[in-house]
Amino acid sequence: MPDLNLNKKITIIVIGVILLLIASIALYQIVANIVSPYHGPHVTIPEPPKIIQKVADQPSDDTVIKSSEAVIAANPESVKAEDAYWRLASTYEKKQDLLKSREIYQKLVEKFPSSVNVAKAQNALEEINVRLLFSGIPTEDSIVYEVQKGDNLARIAKKFNTTVELISKSNALKADFLRYGKRLKIAKHKFSIVVDKSQNILTLKADGNLFKTYNVSTGKNSCTPVGTFTIITKIVDPPWYPPKGKVIMPGDPKNVLGARWLGISKQSYGIHGTIDPQSIGKSVTEGCVRMKNSDVEELFAIVPEGTEVVIVD
Repeated sequence: MPDLNLNKKITIIVIGVILLLIASIALYQIVANIVSPYHGPHVTIPEPPKIIQKVADQPSDDTVIKSSEAVIAANPESVKAEDAYWRLASTYEKKQDLLKSREIYQKLVEKFPSSVNVAKAQNALEEINVRLLFSGIPTEDSIVYEVQKGDNLARIAKKFNTTVELISKSNALKADFLRYGKRLKIAKHKFSIVVDKSQNILTLKADGNLFKTYNVSTGKNSCTPVGTFTIITKIVDPPWYPPKGKVIMPGDPKNVLGARWLGISKQSYGIHGTIDPQSIGKSVTEGCVRMKNSDVEELFAIVPEGTEVVIVD
């Protein structure tokens, strides 16, 4: 017969070993939690608090204007004053006060003609000139005209030596119909054009003063004619009559005249758009003055037939 006492001893030993293992596991978990209290699948380790950095409030437009005016008043010829003029002009432009912005840009150009930023200021000034011209904002260079019985846009444009396009743009007209008694802003400027072949620059003048400049292309081998001319024809989407071959209609990719044609009083010559904007600024044409389409469309809207065009070497 088997020894019962031996079996009991073995059973007791096995039970003791199992209890010892259970106790060891429990002790390990307790120690682990003491060392790392956030250890365990059901414990979320809190994130460190986020540091919220306060963003300084941007100064108001009125604050910028007052501080800039103070700097200019303190030392109007200083570099700080030049920066203040910039802030002042751009702030007024942001506020849509184009008249005041233009006034400040003009002062900036006049007071700091040697500045490296003068070209940038001049460009800003010229852009505002056009924006004002095309807007309904009254200026010292405009009048208000009340539509009379029998008036139409063409008749009014001829009466004031301006263009239908300019009247339409500056009064946001959607159609040619005019209501009797309607009040229209009409520009009084007398525009003229100067083309400098040596720089490939076209300058638009208003009453003899610089209004806007455009980069252009002129004739290769200086073949663009020199002299004083006038604009005698204006055509939207002009056909092109090449020296040889058939007429090339508007929209044809071979039509080199682009979006507009302003013919001058020199047969076969004029100011026109282009299908090759990369050529602007170079002397590459057959004698005409070439402009970007967007520029010639703008010029076309501004100047009427009869406008003087002076071309110089």
